[in-house]
Amino acid sequence: MREAEGGTGAGRPGGGRADFDAFFAAHYRDLARFAYLLTGEHAAADDVTAEALAEAWKSWDRVTGADRPLAYVRRIVANLAADRTAGLVRERRSWRLWSGGRSDRAETHDTDASVDLRRALLNIPARKRACVVLRYYYGLSEQETAATLGIAVGTVKSQSSRGLEELARLLRGSRPDAAATSGRGRRSTPEGATR
Repeated sequence: MREAEGGTGAGRPGGGRADFDAFFAAHYRDLARFAYLLTGEHAAADDVTAEALAEAWKSWDRVTGADRPLAYVRRIVANLAADRTAGLVRERRSWRLWSGGRSDRAETHDTDASVDLRRALLNIPARKRACVVLRYYYGLSEQETAATLGIAVGTVKSQSSRGLEELARLLRGSRPDAAATSGRGRRSTPEGATR
């Protein structure tokens, strides 16, 4: 899937604001979706997207001067999401130390595949997560992903491959163990059901 890029023309008198408004209207939802896939929280995604677009506006001449303005802003989103996620991890570790590792929140098990995938996605490192999301959710090529994240194509290849391996491992771990399901080493079937 090829991405549509926002127009340039920030150098025209009075055109900068109109171009930014058009870019915002065309790409806000896509950027917010990307931020959500990286952070796993709607409120955090909204914050990251707003902050990224504010940064884009502050350096709008640089954004429109880039070969691909959308890729430039996606990189801002990826960096802000990674910073936010790292900060939350530090905060949660600190909270666990203070609370003795207890959580008052009951764990709920949701077997919905998309919830499992999002949970697994949030458990892989930020760069791998960004590569996997850009490559396989957005359908960007390795070259486009590299340009978006400001990394080498070889890094995209290795991070995407390792990210997919980690996702597969995490998703296999999210399925109930067959032995634990039946208590006898095989899955039980409901009465009257045939195998």
